[in-house]
Amino acid sequence: MSLNIKKLEPRERYRLIGKLIEEIKLRKYSYQTGKAYISVVKRFLKSGKTPREFLLSYSGKSRSTMRGAYFALKFFYENVLNEKFDEKLPLAKKSLKLPLVLSREEINKMVEVTTNIKHKLVLMFLYYAGLRLDEVRNLKWQDIDFNRGIIHIKTAKGGKERIVFLHSKLKEMLEIYGANKQGLVFISQRGGKYNERTIQQIVKNAATKTGIKKKVTPHTLRHSFATHLLEAGADIRYIQQLLGHKSLRTTQIYTHVAGRDIKKLANLL
Repeated sequence: MSLNIKKLEPRERYRLIGKLIEEIKLRKYSYQTGKAYISVVKRFLKSGKTPREFLLSYSGKSRSTMRGAYFALKFFYENVLNEKFDEKLPLAKKSLKLPLVLSREEINKMVEVTTNIKHKLVLMFLYYAGLRLDEVRNLKWQDIDFNRGIIHIKTAKGGKERIVFLHSKLKEMLEIYGANKQGLVFISQRGGKYNERTIQQIVKNAATKTGIKKKVTPHTLRHSFATHLLEAGADIRYIQQLLGHKSLRTTQIYTHVAGRDIKKLANLL
């Protein structure tokens, strides 16, 4: 029986949201995905609108926001209500947005101007290992194998583990920081895990001190990691493995910003 949003009691809304949270946890979705799905479904249940009416209210927003709302409702109907989600709204394809990439010189300066060794390490993990923000937050000392020169990423997106190299510069800085420690590599002043905002601010402060006018985020350093490897001649399939991309198509975005072949064309003029 289809859900009647207009006649839904507050108690029933709470029950459904609780069930939604359970289903998200069972699938080990990332914190960000879970937060986004819960937010959308809460608004939907309060709206009193049909799925189509609710999605149409997103028509003035970005493609990614519209897609996010669609998939949140689809997940809710199929996994919480156990109903088929029949809406067939044409999902606009994501436009090709090229990632921002910094030069090696800019990244080196960001690391140099950062005097706090812990903050310096955050920047280095984002660039020299190509880690995502959440992967840095959840990294543990036991995930780093100094003898083999590798980092075992166990909290990767989608629950897929992967191995990345331990760069010599990163290894050197880690040994100064304290390689014999246990537990999380990055611990806040309160003794807990670093929050997202802290890492974002570390990157922003380093970029500002360096005089970079671009909008630099933690993911910018990951983009730069992949692009610089590609420009240096690394096989794109190896880069795909290092980044933990499920599809090669996702990694191929870096071919649009790598300057290796473009610079060669300039020499023809």
